[in-house]
Amino acid sequence: MLAQTIPGLQRPIPIPTELSQPFWDAAKQQKLSIQKCSACGSLAYPARARCNRCSSTAPLEWTEVEGKGHIDVHLIIRDSRIRGFRSAQPINFAIIRLDADPGINFLSNLPGTPPGEFEDGMPVEVVFAEIEGSDQLVPEWQIVK
Repeated sequence: MLAQTIPGLQRPIPIPTELSQPFWDAAKQQKLSIQKCSACGSLAYPARARCNRCSSTAPLEWTEVEGKGHIDVHLIIRDSRIRGFRSAQPINFAIIRLDADPGINFLSNLPGTPPGEFEDGMPVEVVFAEIEGSDQLVPEWQIVK
């Protein structure tokens, strides 16, 4: 599902690295994919070369995860120094805790949700936002109603 656009928000176009390319390729297909350690089974995001939990040199494999989570904490940006946020203010900024692994967090502007009209702990699901000037989609999160 594609996210609603946030009027005035200018998203930077991601520049994938060799390590993060599978994440961005999955996002283009509207899938949330993160790494999984083939030795201990722990999940990892953002992309890394080795497991933080067991330090194994075994390869980290890419796996699709269910895009469900909860808002861990949030704030409302009213005076951003970030050029791309200025025209969209006030704007939500939330840390999303992934249900599949509460140690994994994503950032979100909660498109479609008016600033401040939500609470920490609310359930969210992944949606994908288009970026002007690119075919790349970016994972975003929306409140589950």
